[in-house]
Amino acid sequence: MTVQEALGANGIDAREARLLLAAATGFSEASVLANPERQLPLQVERQYLEMTTRRAAGEPVAYILGRKEFYSLELSVTPAVLIPRPETELLVDLALARHPASVLDLGTGSGAIALAIKRHLPKARVVATDASAAALEVARRNCVKLGIDVELRHGPWFEPVAGERFEGIVANPPYVVVKDPHLDALPFEPRFALEAGVDGLDAIRAVVREARNHLLPGGWLLLEHGAGQHEAVRALLEAAGLETAESWPDLAGIPRVSGAKR
Repeated sequence: MTVQEALGANGIDAREARLLLAAATGFSEASVLANPERQLPLQVERQYLEMTTRRAAGEPVAYILGRKEFYSLELSVTPAVLIPRPETELLVDLALARHPASVLDLGTGSGAIALAIKRHLPKARVVATDASAAALEVARRNCVKLGIDVELRHGPWFEPVAGERFEGIVANPPYVVVKDPHLDALPFEPRFALEAGVDGLDAIRAVVREARNHLLPGGWLLLEHGAGQHEAVRALLEAAGLETAESWPDLAGIPRVSGAKR
């Protein structure tokens, strides 16, 4: 099979096909395209066909390749963690703009948010928690791979940081309504990291309820949430005694992050 034949006979998106073939061959995408008549070694052909079969079955490219770029960091990912989304970069932007000396990332997953913040605020102390030991192992591998020092703690939400306070708390918690039909399009990602009760706010309520006890005076809590949830999230923040609640839109103009300060 030639490169041209491989790219034309897989039944998946052309851009994804080039990405997978580049990974299988070890060449860049540009090199793959520049040599359409190149004959693929049998081992490469088999690996590529396995990859495209998995993609055709709906498995995300990030899981097939085992990596995903986020905030200019190449992160390792597995089905134990959510795949980092571009929308979440807004949460990092907002955290960095406040220049906190200490940050707590709740439900860190792959470590994407914590690692991005630490990379750009190297003097800050960054702590990340997760209830999933498997997720923390992915985050730990990313810390080592990138040479970034983030303190990882095992346990739900604030439990691993009892008695500690921070200048900034960030989280991208589960916020999808249970049985939301959109979940059918995400069968490979961990459901516990997506679903959050009948209104999608259970995890956010749990975080907001305890956040004030872990914020230093003037410290900010910043939360990613779903489309249409911003007003409910701001109401929760205000009810918890936090001040100047605000919401910020993503690049599509959808309110994506809400926050308030102590």
